[in-house]
Parts: sequence; structure tokens; C-alpha cells
Amino acid sequence: MNTPELAFPTRTRFLSTDRSLMATHTTTGTTHYHVQKRRRARFIEEWRAHHRTVVRHEDAVPVPTARGSRVGVYVGADGDRPTRTMDALVHELDPGVVTTVHRHSWDAMLFCVGGAGWIEIDGRRVDWRAGDSVHVPAWAWHRSGNDGAGTARYLSFSSEPLLETMGMAVLEDAGRRPFAELPPRPPYSPGRDGADPYASRLRRLAADQGGRRAGRLHTDWDELELRNTPRGTRTTFLLDRAIGYQASGITMAMFEIGPGRAQSMHRHPGEAWLYVVEGEGESYLGAEPEGGERHPWRKGDLIVVDHFLWHQHINTDPERTARVVRVHMFDSLLETMRALADPLVLFEEPPEHIRDAQAGDPATIDWPALDRPVWP
Repeated sequence: MNTPELAFPTRTRFLSTDRSLMATHTTTGTTHYHVQKRRRARFIEEWRAHHRTVVRHEDAVPVPTARGSRVGVYVGADGDRPTRTMDALVHELDPGVVTTVHRHSWDAMLFCVGGAGWIEIDGRRVDWRAGDSVHVPAWAWHRSGNDGAGTARYLSFSSEPLLETMGMAVLEDAGRRPFAELPPRPPYSPGRDGADPYASRLRRLAADQGGRRAGRLHTDWDELELRNTPRGTRTTFLLDRAIGYQASGITMAMFEIGPGRAQSMHRHPGEAWLYVVEGEGESYLGAEPEGGERHPWRKGDLIVVDHFLWHQHINTDPERTARVVRVHMFDSLLETMRALADPLVLFEEPPEHIRDAQAGDPATIDWPALDRPVWP
């Protein structure tokens, strides 16, 4: 027999005094066990109902916004495809457009896919072209513009869903106010001497904030150097702490798959997005290394990997390479999940001899020149 979540309305008993009316006891019509069980079941049902393995670029249609840009949603609650840690949006700026200025409590990573433009972060202007990457730190005032003759297009990947999950997502729009009139990022107290826990916390958090506010903001496409990996691809970081960025834990890299070749199989929990910069192919996803499904993709699509499934990305073009930007919440939540689940293994790949057979030797591939991407 199914027990309804609330058999009757919540009841509150009050104790009346001369000074106030105070609530002393609150109860529900059923046990916490049944309430939580029903709530968790509804959540996972809704999650599965909205899940997409490949989101086509034509499904993320950019629409006009009050900021002056056009925005489309690949993955995120504002596009009826909710997530828990990251979202993925596409932005377009027409020639001559300058957006309003705003800031938010989450940070964002941008990958520029077409045209050229600029972004102003706390009064510092960063010019970008297609292929460049930009980090927008949390609480940094920013606006974007396009001084060119063609449409500027970029993707954003942000930690807004994670902050919203914790009740800490805050967005502030300042319209057209000059940067000089805007308040700075939230202040923080400096560290202090002492061996007590409070002094230790002050020093630790002050050092963290000092480092985050001094992090790198821009990676130029012309600076990239891709290197061969045991997975059969060649890769490079775009935005990561390994190259000087101080993000919330999201990391962004790019890998290239040779003609007719595949990345070796692996699996991990957590959300990961893969944006197809160039080429076409398919991705295998399954609960086991065999017997799963293959999902085709092409330039401009977003591949969603978030179910602890075995997965492998395959370039089906026999002549051209495929380039994919991978965005992962690896440094923050995945490492936390691995620690909380220990000794369970949350990252797996086949033994080396199987991995090498799947991947092949990337040194045998005639890799092309790394030309900047274009859109369309």
C-alpha cells in the first residue's frame, strides 16, 4: 500500500503567552521515511525525463535577451534540461552590440567558436577570437561587445546549477552603469596570527581568495600545443589550474581524434559536456563495455556524459580529424565524490593492453595544422 506524502496538512501547535505566540511543535501526516522516499523518487523521475545524450546545435536556438545579446540553452534549467553542477549556453552578439553589465556568485568558462569580440571583466578588457577561452570569476562585473563586422558567437559553461542547489546563486544586473561606479567584489578579512581554529580559518580563506582573484583570464588559440595521450588522442588544457586558472573546480580541455580512430573507453560519475568543435562521429555509452548504444554527433552538438556509463568517442570520418572541447567538474565535486565513496572506485578504464588496442598509437597519425575554428 502506498502511503501519500502528506496524509493531512502540516499541524503546528502554539503556546500563547502575554508577550507572543510561539510555535512549539510541527509535525507532518506521515513519517520522514515516506516523505524522503517519495521526494527522492520524484526527483530521479524528473531527472531521467529531461536527460539527453546528444543535444543538437539547432536545439539550442539563440533568442534575444534584455542584455542585448541572443542566448540559447544546450543544457540547463532555463532550457528545460536541468542539471546539478554545470550548465551550457550559447551566446551571439551582432556587430556593434555591447551588453549590459552584470555579475553573479558563480564563475563561468567561455569557449569562443565564431567571429571575434571582447569581454570586460572588472574593468579589464579581454579581446578574443574564435578558438580562444576566457574565465569569468565569481562576483566579477562583466559585459561583452562586438566591434567587428560579423556575428560573434561563444559558449559558456558555468557552475550556476551547483550554487543554486546550495541556495547560493545570486545574480545582479547593473544595466549600463560605468564600472567606476560599481562596488568591488565582496570584501574578505585578511589572515591573522594565532594557533586557534578561527585564526587558521581566516588565514586559509584569505589565501584562497587572494589566489582566486589573481587567476588567469584568457587562453589564446595560437598558444595551444596538443600532445599525444595513451587514449589515442592528442589533447591540451584550455582552462585549468594546471595552467594558472583559479576556477570553482570546472576544468576545460580539448582533444582531437584521428581519422577513423577512437578514444579508448572509460567511465566516471558526475556531469561532463563535450562540445564538437569540428568533425563528426559517434559516442558509445553503456552500463558495460559491450552491449550499449551509439549516439551520432556532428559539429556544433553537445554530448552529455553523466551516468557513470562506460563511454568511448569515435571519429567516423576516414579522412578528417574531429576536435572536441570537454568540460568537466573534475577538480571539485568529482574528487569530493571519490573521497566520500572510498574505497569504491569511481574512475575506471580497461587494462593497459585493452586500452592501447582500443586507442591505437597516436604517433602514427598525420595530425593537421591547428587552424582556428569557424562558425558555421
